Amino acid sequence: MSAEQPAHPEASARTRPTSPVAPAVPRIGALRPLGVDEVRLEGGFWGSRQELNRSTTIPHAEHWVEAMGWAPNFDLAAMGSLPEGRRGTEFADSEVYKLLEGMAWEVGRTGDAALDARLRRLVGRVAAAQEDDGYLHTAFGRAGQPPRYSNLEWGHELYCFGHLIQAGVARLRTRGEDQLVRVARAVADHVCTEFGGPDDTRLGGHPEIETALAELSRATGDPRYLEQARLFVERRGRGHLGEIGFGPEYFQDDAPIREAEVLRGHAVRALYLASGAVDVGVDTGDAELVAAVDRQMRTTLARRTYLTGAMGARHDGEAFGGDFMLPPDRAYAESCAGIASVQTNQRLLLHDAAARHADVVERTLYNVVAAAVGEDGASFFYTNPLHQRTAGRAPASDEVSPRAASSVRAPWFAVSCCPTNLIRTIASLGTLLGGVGGEDGKELHVHHFMPATVRTRFDDGAEVALQLRTAYPDDGRVTVTALEAPEDGAAVRLRVPSWAAGAQLIGPEGEALPARAGEMTEPVRLNSEESLTLELPVEPRLTRADPRVDAVRGQVAVEQGPLVLALESPDLTAAGLTEDVAAAELVTERMPERRDGRTWAQVRTRPLPEGAWPYRSTSDDGAAADAGKVADVALVPYHAWADRGPSTMRVWIPEA
Repeated sequence: MSAEQPAHPEASARTRPTSPVAPAVPRIGALRPLGVDEVRLEGGFWGSRQELNRSTTIPHAEHWVEAMGWAPNFDLAAMGSLPEGRRGTEFADSEVYKLLEGMAWEVGRTGDAALDARLRRLVGRVAAAQEDDGYLHTAFGRAGQPPRYSNLEWGHELYCFGHLIQAGVARLRTRGEDQLVRVARAVADHVCTEFGGPDDTRLGGHPEIETALAELSRATGDPRYLEQARLFVERRGRGHLGEIGFGPEYFQDDAPIREAEVLRGHAVRALYLASGAVDVGVDTGDAELVAAVDRQMRTTLARRTYLTGAMGARHDGEAFGGDFMLPPDRAYAESCAGIASVQTNQRLLLHDAAARHADVVERTLYNVVAAAVGEDGASFFYTNPLHQRTAGRAPASDEVSPRAASSVRAPWFAVSCCPTNLIRTIASLGTLLGGVGGEDGKELHVHHFMPATVRTRFDDGAEVALQLRTAYPDDGRVTVTALEAPEDGAAVRLRVPSWAAGAQLIGPEGEALPARAGEMTEPVRLNSEESLTLELPVEPRLTRADPRVDAVRGQVAVEQGPLVLALESPDLTAAGLTEDVAAAELVTERMPERRDGRTWAQVRTRPLPEGAWPYRSTSDDGAAADAGKVADVALVPYHAWADRGPSTMRVWIPEA
């Protein structure tokens, strides 16, 4: 189906009249997202992290893209000095582009003039390196460099272009036409000219350009970009990429996306492709394509996703493992894959408004995205294992770490796709809070619970403003007050998380209303100054895995609201037990409980025997048994592990 063909029959009823200032703005769908200019986060779990992102993480990344030579690569290109002196991987350009995107969203959110000036200066350096036909890459195409598009499997040219285009979209939506937008459009025009031929079968090894082109089409109204995105989606899975040791599934080139049953191969690639396919499917009215992604996501969540929401079980190829292959200690669980999962599920949510997609977004935000940035805003996890067997070494503040070093957050990596990806995600986080929907476009859906003020319009132009007050996730009480509402009131719907059995919804007159776990509440109409309260049970609960997850058989985890909790060595020693988490067992006869602002569980540790052979007959168990020691031990939210320095940690704990 071409971009010019009409959308599906429901499109006219679901088309939204305004274009929000957000990363993903489908032309049609059950929901219109909120914009960065419509949501003001006011402290709390995510508001404080967003402010830390602005004040610390963005300047930190600006320093490192200079120190690593990635921004200076553009200066060398403009001076004609390449390839001499170029530094970084073939995709180092993309880190500058993701940083620019995050800066653009942050300027759009806050109007920070100093940040805007820094953004413009950096854009000027990028623009100076662009060639006359729009091509812009510092690793290819010049004398002494590989020719353009000579290594589409690994060269990342189209991947880098995608991130540049997304930065341009962010700037266009927040500030209008400017130099960054012109650079991005020139790149996109070049791509359409170069790859748009009817017989062209070329595509890039790392998806990203697809969702970028679709979003640029939405932002500019130019159908060429959507059509090119569609071509790239349809070309994949037909063996057009070269042979590699990881096999064609690494690139998702083993089967067309319409035929695949599960996400596989390199996790970030798979999820970026899924996002782009949803964008293309929604905007061209291709229900089959959207349904294919939804089917793959359902299967992946059921069989290939960690308790934290993380995806990608294999260090080898940064890839998904097979079904139920989810080892906690060898989890790759890349931070970028978590971000990509948020992107894909947010797009599915906007398409059909089903609360299950927001459940995935919430789990991943609190347990992957939040874990990936340290409390200092200047240290990061690239991978996110659920079991750390040995305490690592804290790197120096000026040390560049290997990307798979997971034991302690690092200030920067030789491959630093994750820090810049986190920057753009957190800067635009408010757009995930909810959306405008309903048959008449006069409902405000609230998906995530953060202290915030929301000011938006319904589809008929009526202004509505809501105030959210909560200490979530530490406390389950969420109060939504209408600050401004139309004459007939503002219809509000709240997501009840799937874990929240027993949730209570209290209406504006104090009446009890239905609140079913895993669903959106029915619309409640609020007049100005009226409130709606959701009470969520955020007490600790025990979780067991499907028995087919062999790696954690006989083990349990503790969850609390949206948070996954972890047992960490400093808390074992504080309780007078061994610091070795391998010796710990959870006593499940007594439920973990919250007191004094922490969550406590009863833990037993037994001495671990040393011997010449690590196996013994089960007949020896009785004679060798040692009651060990039992004590109450504080658990930590998984997102906070290693905040106190090198430690050992586990999420899945053997049951005593």
